[in-house]
Amino acid sequence: MAEKKRVLITGGAGFLGSHLCDRFLAEGYHVIAMDNLITGDLANIEHLFGKEDFEFHHADVSKFVFVPGKLDYILHFASPASPIDYLKIPIQTLKVGSLGTHNLLGLARVKGARMLIASTSEVYGDPEIHPQVEEYFGNVNPVGPRGCYDEAKRFQEAITMAYHNHHGLETRIVRIFNTYGPRMRLNDGRVLPAFLSQALRGENLTVFGDGSQTRSFCYVDDLIEGIYRLLLSDYPLPVNIGNPDEITIKEFGEEIANLMGVEFKPTYQELPQNDPMKRKPDITKAKEILGWEPKVGRAEGLRRTLEYFKEHVQGAATGQVDNTPRSF
Repeated sequence: MAEKKRVLITGGAGFLGSHLCDRFLAEGYHVIAMDNLITGDLANIEHLFGKEDFEFHHADVSKFVFVPGKLDYILHFASPASPIDYLKIPIQTLKVGSLGTHNLLGLARVKGARMLIASTSEVYGDPEIHPQVEEYFGNVNPVGPRGCYDEAKRFQEAITMAYHNHHGLETRIVRIFNTYGPRMRLNDGRVLPAFLSQALRGENLTVFGDGSQTRSFCYVDDLIEGIYRLLLSDYPLPVNIGNPDEITIKEFGEEIANLMGVEFKPTYQELPQNDPMKRKPDITKAKEILGWEPKVGRAEGLRRTLEYFKEHVQGAATGQVDNTPRSF
């Protein structure tokens, strides 16, 4: 019987990391999840504890990474990913994108493992072209409040390509666009969990600016499928993975209100600095190289996500949480 392949997933207790753990276990891998739990939550992976092919390491990849035994793949998803987090902990955000990535690339080189990094549509900044293609260099303010996240991810891409070109390391780069689904934190500051939790509590929905800025929301199962295909492909350059079905924030608020059966009553606030006005992926490469495109429509994805939020919003209503939505 062939020995099982082993995969290390950093940020394994986070929103995307936990779904990746599920997917790789389902595919027959031995999964090692690693997380320092700054923004991750063990509740996301507690259903995996006790499984023979799952292990969890509580560690900070920015400091040091050690994993005994062989590794076939490393997926680097350790990073704060929502504004409410990376605006509070900007230095840790920069460190996990730079020092953490460096440590993991070194580990991948020692183990002879293929490494996939989780980059982001934020590398495009407030884009001057639309939709965004992988060849676009972006429009990012490195000294603005969002620079800690945007530049950490841009550096992450640069050092990953340097290891690929200089050391011949097998690497993959996924640029993730707005994603949603079960296990999002109710208080993570992103627009979808904020809108849903506000609507569930009967509050007005907070809209920044006039709500004309756009986003493109991809259901988590679709995203995980794209990441899995990219990892197993032979393409080393960045690939956009996201749903190109674009919608304005105001229209999205109306959709949420309709889903909840409540009247859409927005409360408008000032637009945050450097908030991108447009966000839509060009997924031509994903279609051509990976044979991938999203399958779950927003109506179905929101229905599934709402069921999760209904189970969890009561705790948020009694706790001290910040549910103010950001449109990024």
